[in-house]
This record gives sequence, structure tokens and C-alpha cells, in this order.
Amino acid sequence: MPNSIGHSDAPVRLIGHEFSLYSGKARAYLRYKQIPFIESSTPEDRALISERVGRRVIPVVVTPDGECVQDTTEIIDYFEQRYPEPSVYPAGAWQRLVSLLFEVYGDEWLVLPAMHYRWHFKRQNLAYVLRNFGDIIKPGWPRLLRPIGGLPAAMVFGNLYKPVMGRSRRNIGEVEKSYESFLDDFSRHLEDHEYLLGSRPGIGDFGLIGPLYAHLYRDPYPGALMRQRAPNVAKWVERMQHPVRFDGSFLADDQVPVTLYPMLRRMFDEQLPVLVDTLRRVGRWADEHPDVKGIPRFIGKHEFTLGEVTATRYVMPFAQWMFQRPLAHYQSLSVADKARIDPIMDELGGLGGLQEPVAAPLKFEDYRLRLDRQADTTAG
Repeated sequence: MPNSIGHSDAPVRLIGHEFSLYSGKARAYLRYKQIPFIESSTPEDRALISERVGRRVIPVVVTPDGECVQDTTEIIDYFEQRYPEPSVYPAGAWQRLVSLLFEVYGDEWLVLPAMHYRWHFKRQNLAYVLRNFGDIIKPGWPRLLRPIGGLPAAMVFGNLYKPVMGRSRRNIGEVEKSYESFLDDFSRHLEDHEYLLGSRPGIGDFGLIGPLYAHLYRDPYPGALMRQRAPNVAKWVERMQHPVRFDGSFLADDQVPVTLYPMLRRMFDEQLPVLVDTLRRVGRWADEHPDVKGIPRFIGKHEFTLGEVTATRYVMPFAQWMFQRPLAHYQSLSVADKARIDPIMDELGGLGGLQEPVAAPLKFEDYRLRLDRQADTTAG
């Protein structure tokens, strides 16, 4: 029997964990849409994921009829089709573009400071981190021994992110400077707005909440930093994870507050060159592998710059798949909408990137990223 907002009373199962970055995104969405769910992370859950998805990854949502949905963007769009109101996608052309861009920024770029602040500050964080890894990996062990059981996996995660995301000794200061500037800018914005675009969270808010909750709010060192330096952001995190209001709205007349402009400018300065180069590298890889449908998680390395420091990171096709969303939206805009939006994007430094063609579109199919060789190469 449906509940008061039209959702089935039968709960879905969220296979996730408070410690997991992307679980925080899925959990916040389910709570905001008031979709009943039960969260668990058991050996049986992991076996189910291995069997159905083919690799161990969280979060995964299992519906009452047994359907598995993996990846947070897929999870959100799955439920948006079934429960479209209130939508987390703004209807306005400008607001939707900005919200989609912030989803990419949260999902694919703030992961770098999230991982840095978790693993670099070992004295403050390590006991907490090992305890959580042990709870996930060895839940059947005695509580005092679980951190030992979590140690091997923690060592893998704690070392792998550096070459993958490009964190080196040389750019530690730039990573921290960028993130702390983000905190300052977001905190100023939240002085006047509950969320990115008004009194209602959009897809951009859900993109940001993943790294800002599980790592940067909950972990001891960055959590203390956030509460001290940007208490407005900490309160936003709490609203996102435990919403008490469901009647908010996006700003009228497709407004995007100017207080978001510094955050967009930072994204375009730091992340956009990486995204554009990823589009080009995926295109070349597809040309070199004309008979291949799947694409690896990494396809080489490329340089990126934070502040005054240039470093190397892995080329991640998944970032292209996420970036295709705002690109496709931008390409679909009317001439009138582009005439209104383009001058702002040009001033902020993002217009050229939004006009970059997608040489080899990607799709997410059967829990895997694949080349969409049937798609229009303009991603329009």
C-alpha cells in the first residue's frame, strides 16, 4: 500500500556503510525522497553483489522484487523515474546545468581532498579508519580484533589513491589550499541559502554530499576542520543526511546565486582541463580499439595542475561518463538559453569545455562502462 507521498511501503535494501563515500550520496537521496529503505553490509550482501554485479562495490540498492541497481547516479535516476516529485533535477536550463556540474565536481574531484584528509593525517584518523574497515570486512570477528582484520584493505586504499588521483608530496599544500578555499566559498553561499539553488536539494547537492559526509565530515581530523572553519557546511551536511523539511523549492526564474560563481570558477580552473583531456584520451583509445565494447577503469596517465604545482594522475573514463550529463544538457539548450548562459560561463572560464565534442560516448550498461558506438559523436 502506498504511503503518504506515493511510495511503496515495502523497503528497498541499501547495501552500503556510513564509512563509504558514495553510500552517503545514495542514503541522503533515499531519505530526502522518503523512500523506505533498510541499510546493511553483511557477508551475505557482499556475496550477492559479487554474484549479481560481478565485483565488490558499494553502494548497491536491491529492490523488493530483487532488482539490483549499482552506481549512485544510476540509483538516483532509477528512483526519479518512479517517484518524479519532488524532482532533484531543476527544470530551469541554467539551474540544471549548474547542478549537473556540481554533481561531477563532487563525484569526481572532491574525492581527492576526501582521500587526502582521510589518509594523510594518520595520527588523528588511523584508529578510526581501521575500526571501520574491520567492521566492514570482518564483522564476525571480536570487536577488539576487527581493526587488525581491516588493516590489509586499509593499506591498499591508503596507498592506491595517490597515483590514481595524483596526490604527491609536492602538491599536498595545494590540495589543502583548494579544499579549504572551497569550504570558505561554500560556507559564504550557505549564509543565504539552505542548499545550492534554494531551499531544496538538487542533484548537485547530492554529488557534493558523498565526499563531504563520509570522509570530510565524519573522519576525525577533517571533521574538526569543517566544524571549526565552515560550520555552515557542517550544518548543510547534517541537513542532507537527516532532512526534516520536504517542502522547499529551487529559486524562482532559473536564478543561480552569484555566491556559487567562485566555486564554479575553481571547478573550471582545476577539474575542467582534466575532463576535457579525458574526452580526448577516450576518443583516441576508442580509435585504437575499434572492435572493443568495454573500456578499462584507467587508460594511462595525464598531467593536471593545482595552484602552482603540476602532477600526474590516471585517466579515468568514468569521469567522462559523468561529464557527458552536463555536456548533453548544454548541447540541448535553445539558442535563447545559450545566449543567456554563455557570457556567464565564458566569464567563469567554463564555456570552452562545455563546447568540447565527445569523440567516443560512453554508456553504463550491465554494471559496466562501455563504449556507446551507436551514439552521436557530438553527445547532443
